[in-house]
Amino acid sequence: MRKVRTAIIGCGKVSDLHAEAMKATPEAEFVAIYSRSRDKAEQYGKKYGVQGFSDIREMIVSAGVEMVVVCTPHPAHRDAAIAAAEAGAHVLVEKPLGASLQECDDMIDAARRAGVKIGTVCQRRFYAPVQRLRRAIDDGKIGTPALGTVLMLGWRDEKYYESDPWRGQWASEGGGVLVNQAPHQLDLLQWFMGPIDELFGVWANLNHPYIEVEDTAVAIVRFRSGALGNIVVSNSQKPGIYGKVHVHGQNGASVGVQTDGGAMFVAGMSSVLEPPVNDLWTVPGEEHLLEQWKRQDSDEFNGLPNAVAHYFHLQLQDFLRAIIKGTEPLISGEDGRRTVEIFTAIYRSQKTGAPVKFPLVPDAGDRDYGTYKSVPVQVQ
Repeated sequence: MRKVRTAIIGCGKVSDLHAEAMKATPEAEFVAIYSRSRDKAEQYGKKYGVQGFSDIREMIVSAGVEMVVVCTPHPAHRDAAIAAAEAGAHVLVEKPLGASLQECDDMIDAARRAGVKIGTVCQRRFYAPVQRLRRAIDDGKIGTPALGTVLMLGWRDEKYYESDPWRGQWASEGGGVLVNQAPHQLDLLQWFMGPIDELFGVWANLNHPYIEVEDTAVAIVRFRSGALGNIVVSNSQKPGIYGKVHVHGQNGASVGVQTDGGAMFVAGMSSVLEPPVNDLWTVPGEEHLLEQWKRQDSDEFNGLPNAVAHYFHLQLQDFLRAIIKGTEPLISGEDGRRTVEIFTAIYRSQKTGAPVKFPLVPDAGDRDYGTYKSVPVQVQ
């Protein structure tokens, strides 16, 4: 199988993990890295033995780049992805795909016009317990999914928000916990449950007065199938507890995965404390397998030298094989847009005080999140 010439756009904290993934992927030939600062690009280039550039088109043309991973701050995803696509490179964009639906549509349209593939980084889909859960749904082991829940309770302190100048601001981050920490769980919820019909949501900033964006959000979901869902996500719970996605079926059986435990991972600042595991499994005749799977998945995860980079590697490999074989990657640009659609619906529902019907289309307010008002918290 041939190698695809790959590059990274953006030299932030997560770029190191993607660089490690590229080095570990047989289908990848890591050749270049881009930063707005040529000095920074050259510094990172020397670190990884690749060329550094400060112009995306120049990088793609002169280095023969065929595929890029976009690792810029969220509101910069659009311009970087479009520039890469128009220069002829396939594009894998860090989550979330965009800070607004319009940005997502612009990127997807640019990739379609250029005849290149576009995908979104959601490496948790490649976790063994996540794959096991999806197979159980596909095999009908729980019947039709009837109720899906996301519960993600974590903590982000002031040091975290000060670690990069773009964090915690509407204009430079595009949102808070919904945009930065929850997209993985939101992606899994819709992957398991199917398209959404209607959502009612609210958000608040409970205990982070030094940021503009939400640190907590709650939503009630009705899926197109008639199933129901609930989303509870927060960066306000010390010291940082877990992220879970559970699916309950019409036959009474339930399956679930704890994707994150101990504390939420922060690229370049902390490590993953607990392995992902199936934490709920009541499929008739398989209940006894839960502890076996926990041991198996924990041993595999703990045996990896860099677990986060390993799952980036698995998604990169899937994307590169799709390029080589002319197939579709597991996680497309449209999949990434669906996650943006969910958090956009919560923002719009907060603004109007009413449920939001799907599908959503872009509107002029998509990037004006700063005008959306937080729910005041009364302390008695």
